[in-house]
Amino acid sequence: MTTTEQRTNILEFKGVSAGYGGVTVCRDVNLTVRPGEVVALIGANGAGKTTTMRTAVGELTPISGQARALGQTRRASLPQLAKRGLSYVTEERSMIMTLTAAENLRLAGVSADAACVIFPDLRPLLRRQAGLLSGGEQQMLTLARALARKPRLLLADELSLGLAPQIVSRLLAVVRSAATSDGVGVLLVEQHVRQVLEVADRVYVMRRGRVIREGTATEIAADLESVQRAYLMGDSD
Repeated sequence: MTTTEQRTNILEFKGVSAGYGGVTVCRDVNLTVRPGEVVALIGANGAGKTTTMRTAVGELTPISGQARALGQTRRASLPQLAKRGLSYVTEERSMIMTLTAAENLRLAGVSADAACVIFPDLRPLLRRQAGLLSGGEQQMLTLARALARKPRLLLADELSLGLAPQIVSRLLAVVRSAATSDGVGVLLVEQHVRQVLEVADRVYVMRRGRVIREGTATEIAADLESVQRAYLMGDSD
C-alpha cells in the first residue's frame, strides 16, 4: 500500500448530524477511516453509534454535514456502496435461517472455499441449516461472507453481541488480520471495549449523539477507567 493510499480516507464524516423523522440523534460528528486501519466507535446504549453506522452505509441521509464513503459524496444506497467495495455486518445476523450455511454463502455470491479459508471451522457446518448453528457459528458465517467479498471497507455493528469472550476474540482477530493483510478499512461498533482496544488503531467515544473523545487505542486504553466512568456507564438519550 502506498503512502498516498494510506492517507486516503475511505470513510469520512464532516460535521454530520443525523436522525429519524426529524429528530436529531447524532450531532456534528467528525470521524475518518483509512485503508488498513481498525477504528472503534464506542459508547453506552443510546449514544448514537448505530445511527452513525446507518448514516455511513446510506440508510439515513444526513440532516447536515457531509458523509463520504468510498469516494461517494452524494447519498448512495447500500447496494451501490456494496458494488464499490463495502461490506456491512448489522447487529442482526442477516441470513436465511432455513437455508444451509453453504446456500447462504452462494446466495451472497461467495464461495464456500473462500469462507472456509477465513474460518476453517465452517467446513463441517456447510450443509447445516443456518438456524441450527450456534450464535458464534452464525456470526463466523456472517463475517466470513462479508470478508470473502474482498471489501475495501467493512462496517460491523455489535459483531460480538451475545457471544462468549473466546468467540469475540476470534472474530476480532480475523477483522484485524483483514485490515493488516488486505488493507481493509474497518469501523467497529463494539460493546467489548477491552477486547476491541486490543485490535483497534484508533477510537472514537460517543455520548448523547456526539463524539466527545478520540485518540489512539493505546491512549484510550491507558485511561480506560475514567473513560468508562465518564462516558460508558449508564448513558442514555
